[in-house]
Amino acid sequence: MDFTKEMEAARELIEARLKEFFLPDTGLAAAMRYSLLAGGKRIRPVLTMKFCEAAGGTLDEALDFACGVEMLHTYSLIHDDLPCMDNDSLRRGKPTNHKVFGECTATLAGDALQAAAFHTVLSAGGQWDSRGSAARVWAAKILAEAAGIQGMCAGQYWDTVHGGQPHTEEELTEINDKKTGALLRAACMLGVAASFGRRFVEESCMDAARDYATNLGLAFQIRDDILDEISTTGELGKTIGSDAANHKTTYLTLL
Repeated sequence: MDFTKEMEAARELIEARLKEFFLPDTGLAAAMRYSLLAGGKRIRPVLTMKFCEAAGGTLDEALDFACGVEMLHTYSLIHDDLPCMDNDSLRRGKPTNHKVFGECTATLAGDALQAAAFHTVLSAGGQWDSRGSAARVWAAKILAEAAGIQGMCAGQYWDTVHGGQPHTEEELTEINDKKTGALLRAACMLGVAASFGRRFVEESCMDAARDYATNLGLAFQIRDDILDEISTTGELGKTIGSDAANHKTTYLTLL
């Protein structure tokens, strides 16, 4: 298969599995599913599945790990859009979660999705041998590091609290490495961890996943900064020009 077909095949598996979560679709679950099933490229979960395959496993073996990554990503988007942070009204071409369900429910939906991410990873099934339990614990640890003060939350804190102040290129890269790179790193590393359920994995495999994702995260953020300036709301499915409106330092303003 060519690249596009491989990407789509993995994405279809992810979409089908995500639809099985948080049923019946009422109350808080409705708010969670609204954002989780809103579409998107599913780049992070696809990376999880393809890195598992590259490390000797299968796409199916990494599927629940991949869904856990997407749940964590969706939680971060819901909170990122809140009035106390970026105050965005559009995400993936649809009204943001708090615009539909209110700030309180949106906050709780994000909280619940974060908890569900860890539950999904720690409950993941698969045709694994005795290493399966170790793979789940390893994956949960990777995900926790990406989510907390060593990763996304720290990046968001510095990006939000100090958003209007000038940064050096080095400082901005450090912020983006946590805010954007951390979860991409976790996605790739979780794929390697999933393959550990069936075979021994050398540390060099994890190092390769970490290095790849670090550079991908930087490239992703640079391009995102550019698109916020030159793209359109219709093309991106979210409000453009928010960086300038919030007086944020970006690679565009610096370089």
